[in-house]
Amino acid sequence: MITLKSPREIEMMDESGELLADVHRHLRTFIKPGVTSWDIEVFVRDFIESHGGIAAQIGFEDYKYATCCSINDEICHGFPRKKPLKDGDLIKVDMCIDLKGAVSDSCWAYVVGKSTPELDHLMEVTKKALYLGIEQAQVGNRIGDIGHAIQTYVESENLSVVRDFVGHGIGPTIHESPVIPHYGEPGKGLRLKEGMVITIEPMVNTGTWRMKMDPNGWTAYTLDGGISCQFEHTLAITKEGPKILTSQGEELTY
Repeated sequence: MITLKSPREIEMMDESGELLADVHRHLRTFIKPGVTSWDIEVFVRDFIESHGGIAAQIGFEDYKYATCCSINDEICHGFPRKKPLKDGDLIKVDMCIDLKGAVSDSCWAYVVGKSTPELDHLMEVTKKALYLGIEQAQVGNRIGDIGHAIQTYVESENLSVVRDFVGHGIGPTIHESPVIPHYGEPGKGLRLKEGMVITIEPMVNTGTWRMKMDPNGWTAYTLDGGISCQFEHTLAITKEGPKILTSQGEELTY
């Protein structure tokens, strides 16, 4: 069932999203060569709890961690671990926060140390795809409009969009209806309504979009070993247009 949020509920989710955005802003300087994804896990959990929030991923479908830390060819749901990050790694840090009952969700990608032209291109395209999708999150548009905008742009840049993992409705629980694919046909799918709160979170690969699962049952890898990138925001559908609830204050305009 799709739940439409009241202005007050959206305001509360915006407060939760601001805390989440603040975590990501701090990670920009925290992540560097030699740091482990377990260090990131501890930092994130402590930051959330010290600011009155709850790391909402812990216990969700029996997941054990505050973060998903997916590195290089890991598409999503990577477990935090104690192996040091090295120069040129691409790490995606995904988390959910419950603040006073309001939930927010955002993933951001970080290059560890020095980047490369390939990583720069992958990250630029993935981030732009996110905002092109958000531009389509208008009252009266359809879900297919979001996916089509993302897919056509990404494929024009000779990259691929993951099909197996999608955006979703959110609040009061982490995953709710509707499903938001990052591919599709314009004018198709559910019509967007004022009060919907959704995530848009394209996962973009340098090679094939196809994936394989780790025996741990959680972590997804690119099938061909290509690098994967992801950016994600939580946003509300409003009469004035999409309102990004996890904004870090530095959105790019294309």
